Amino acid sequence: MTSKVFWLRCETKEFEHRSALTPSTAEQLINDGFTIYVERDQQRIFDDEEFEKVGCKLVPNSSWPSAPLDIPIIGLKELPPSNDPLPHTHIQFAHCYKGQAGWSSVLSRFQRGGGTLYDLEFLTDATGRRVAAFGFHAGFAGAAVGALALASQEQGEKLGLLKPYPNETAMVEHVRAALGGSGKGVRALVIGALGRCGRGAVDLFRKIGLDEDDILKWDMAETAKGGPFEELLGVDIFVNCIYLSSEIPHFLTKQQLEAAGVQRKLSVVVDVSCDTTNPFNPLPIYDVNTTFAEPTVPADVSQGLPLSVVSIDHLPTLLPREASEQFSSDLLPSLKEFPQRETARVWTDAKKLFDSKVAEAVADLAGA
Repeated sequence: MTSKVFWLRCETKEFEHRSALTPSTAEQLINDGFTIYVERDQQRIFDDEEFEKVGCKLVPNSSWPSAPLDIPIIGLKELPPSNDPLPHTHIQFAHCYKGQAGWSSVLSRFQRGGGTLYDLEFLTDATGRRVAAFGFHAGFAGAAVGALALASQEQGEKLGLLKPYPNETAMVEHVRAALGGSGKGVRALVIGALGRCGRGAVDLFRKIGLDEDDILKWDMAETAKGGPFEELLGVDIFVNCIYLSSEIPHFLTKQQLEAAGVQRKLSVVVDVSCDTTNPFNPLPIYDVNTTFAEPTVPADVSQGLPLSVVSIDHLPTLLPREASEQFSSDLLPSLKEFPQRETARVWTDAKKLFDSKVAEAVADLAGA
């Protein structure tokens, strides 16, 4: 058994307010015998004092590179771009296992430094289901941003800066107000509607007042025929909530948009899945991630309604406290097993995947 300790690093991604550990989950780990170091972070939704109050040891912001090498570093989003070798063990979302841009360079940092990556996206239970995911809040927030983008577009404006909400109720009230009091009359289609993310999107649309018949819920049965799908052109908002693991037919194409012309109703595409740089991206109508400061990017259409695309890759941070509490609570049982990571299945499987991806990265860089 290895030491029972974690180092919670700060998040450096702009507008990222979530946390992999919360004061409540940190307290449970401490009660289980863990030592928890927490980097001071004014951007995090939880105050430093909330962690200190439950017994965490506060350390300077972004000081993890100087932490002892036997202390695992836990965070959420990817590390800042760098070529420096990584000698620590990291638990985080790295976005480098599915051929994303720069994937081999990211993994080579671990290979050169002797460190290990346990990617949060690939921690799964015995059935293959992720042990913890932000899916529901990603879908919920994505649908909200889509509705806000539609409201702005109908006013002849572009959606501006997004700011986090204290809770779901505040978000719903804001979206309803932007739509004139209710979303009634808006028509939306969600692909991946039976998953965590899709259920979140459907829940938001219901809460802002869309009629049930105006929420089209698609999953594997509806997409089995293969795209592109003409049905997407007949709704106001399309929300993509799939988990992409291999190449699939495109859902929507530039040629399809051009052919529809002025008959197209579709005004907003929300790509919650956000596989922007994935070579198998099923939405080749845009090629850039959007941000909280610039939530939408226009799709290139020559006629008809404007078409806005939302492709923010950390949507749940619009509900940072609720999303963090849910995710961290789901992750907690696996974190308690981390000292037994040489034998605990969730961690041994993640390590095997890391080793195989590092081998692929080394081969990719050698052939570059």
